[in-house]
Amino acid sequence: MRGNDLDKSMTAKFNILTLNNIAHSGLARLPHSLYAVGKGIEQPDAILVRSHDMHAMDIPPSVKAIGRAGAGTNNIPVAAMSKRGVPVFNSPGANANAVRELVLAALLIGARNLVPALQFVAALPPDAKDFQQRVEDGKKQFAGVELPHRTLGIVGLGAIGGLVAETALKLGMKAIGYDPEITVDAAWRLPSGVRKANSIEELLKHSDFVTLHLPLAPATRGLINAERMAVMKPGAVLLNFARDAIVDEGAVAAALREHKLKAYLCDFPSPRLAGVPGVVATPHLGASTAEAEENCAVMVVDQLRDFLEHGNITNAVNFPNVEMARESPYRVGIANANVPNMLGQISTAMAMAGLNIHNMVNKSRGEMAYTLVDVDSPVEQKVVDALAAIYGVLSVRSIPARTE
Repeated sequence: MRGNDLDKSMTAKFNILTLNNIAHSGLARLPHSLYAVGKGIEQPDAILVRSHDMHAMDIPPSVKAIGRAGAGTNNIPVAAMSKRGVPVFNSPGANANAVRELVLAALLIGARNLVPALQFVAALPPDAKDFQQRVEDGKKQFAGVELPHRTLGIVGLGAIGGLVAETALKLGMKAIGYDPEITVDAAWRLPSGVRKANSIEELLKHSDFVTLHLPLAPATRGLINAERMAVMKPGAVLLNFARDAIVDEGAVAAALREHKLKAYLCDFPSPRLAGVPGVVATPHLGASTAEAEENCAVMVVDQLRDFLEHGNITNAVNFPNVEMARESPYRVGIANANVPNMLGQISTAMAMAGLNIHNMVNKSRGEMAYTLVDVDSPVEQKVVDALAAIYGVLSVRSIPARTE
């Protein structure tokens, strides 16, 4: 196993490589006395990214953390970073309102047939003598429905799904939700008017509109397929502002052609669905607001800075949340496989080096565990090496207190 080098001297800066343009409001939270930030940074301590695809990138061994200014991390090799003991941070909920507003727009577009209606008007010859008559004759084909008393099915009840449910109820809609992975915090935030579905099939069966708010994972890839669309209400509207691959696009096209689905509204233009009647696709606009970009940048920068300077972890997709109040100027952060007797070995290695443990916290998440240890005296490189040599340890950092 490999241990990272000791942190640089107290006056040295952390090097932060940016792979995309990150909102200034986020970068401004990195003080120049501690951080060097830019696209040309070599040997970075951390990487800030938005949409850049990092899978083919040779990520330097100096990297201690990666921060994604957004929710999804499909563009980051998370599994490879986990093996190196590198946390990957994201900013869940920071763009929730932006997505909520786009979903609301999609609901109205789907309910009132606005896109084909706009296309109809745009195609009218402006010099036609019977222009107004054509308008009156044509509008009948675009008659829609009103949202109150219609049922919105929400698959995924995290930050975005909860806000969408709240909005639906305020519009007078009925809301039914399904999320077997819902967190305690999300459950507390969820409006009491949301009815719980016991399965996706139950939700689909009773919903006039269905909106998806799930991360893309092996379990959610192709989640909405031909079999599940077959149980949907005839003429239902499907909204996908989560991830494209959650929906089987071939099944969507077939359902639209057979008039099983009235419309499919999504944020993911696709050659497979281009030109298919009933498909309305926006060009990845979910988080494309100035406010969302700023919120995401601020959140992920704060998390990244707390990790680099203090070893604390919040909102890493591959690590447990670990936070410990700083009571000593000398701290060690250890990422390790979640195996038995790890704490005993860490304590023994420190005792053999003559270090007195002032405070310690250890948490695990699946196969990953993370330990923070405050000690009463400086941690020498030989101690870092001894900890790194323990079987199952993925990375070790000495984190001395810093002052700006």
